[in-house]
Amino acid sequence: MTRSLFDVEGKVVVVTGGTSGIGLMLAHGFAAAGARVFVSSRKAEACARAEAEVSRAGWCRGVPADVSDPRQVEQLVAEVTRDHPAVHVLINNAGTTWGAPLEEYPDEAFDKVMRLNVRAAFRVTVALLGALRAGAGAEDPGRVINVGSIEGTQVPEWENYAYPASKAALHMLTRQLARRLAAEHITVNTLAPGPFPSRMIAFAHDDPERWAAIERSIPLGRAGRPGDIVGAAVFLASAAGAYLTGVQLPVDGGLAGVGALAQ
Repeated sequence: MTRSLFDVEGKVVVVTGGTSGIGLMLAHGFAAAGARVFVSSRKAEACARAEAEVSRAGWCRGVPADVSDPRQVEQLVAEVTRDHPAVHVLINNAGTTWGAPLEEYPDEAFDKVMRLNVRAAFRVTVALLGALRAGAGAEDPGRVINVGSIEGTQVPEWENYAYPASKAALHMLTRQLARRLAAEHITVNTLAPGPFPSRMIAFAHDDPERWAAIERSIPLGRAGRPGDIVGAAVFLASAAGAYLTGVQLPVDGGLAGVGALAQ
């Protein structure tokens, strides 16, 4: 039987930062679609909680790892590949932000944000290359999906200087990795989400008036929902997205293409 264009059943998927926010949405979506999903984050309790929650939808295992630490990246890879030597989809979602006024913005903010949002995505990809190669083929490439942000393409209204810079860097890293790995049947693409309810933007989501204003600024009139980001990721991970690499896909209700609506 011919597999559906959007079939990801049986694929091994690794989601970093997969215990909350967009990462948890993606873990749920892929598990429900029949994939075998590994989620990682720094805290063992968060991994256990996510594993229990996502396992109600499908197969999931939580693996504690701080992916900004190269030694823990190697431990993550060892844990994943112990029983699953081939990985079909890597989703580099782990990230952090830091807000502070311009003249008070600390050096440690830049170091922390760039280390996790950019360097960790690079190091996890390199560390999992052997497993991605093992799962890749000409007709069904291995997939790396980096979770960027529309803040990597547009200047945000709030002062979080390192975060947009890190996402712009991740978008370019995606393109360079895509060029390097194409011959090995591994695609590398970026999802660039707009506003989604998550801990990352709790400062806005927890303020009803501010959140309402953000939603009014989106051409489609609402923030993102789990199905929006899951649908885009499954597209890139399935046969439907097999011929795309180096792509930056906005999932933002039209902000990147149309711009904010007048208030």
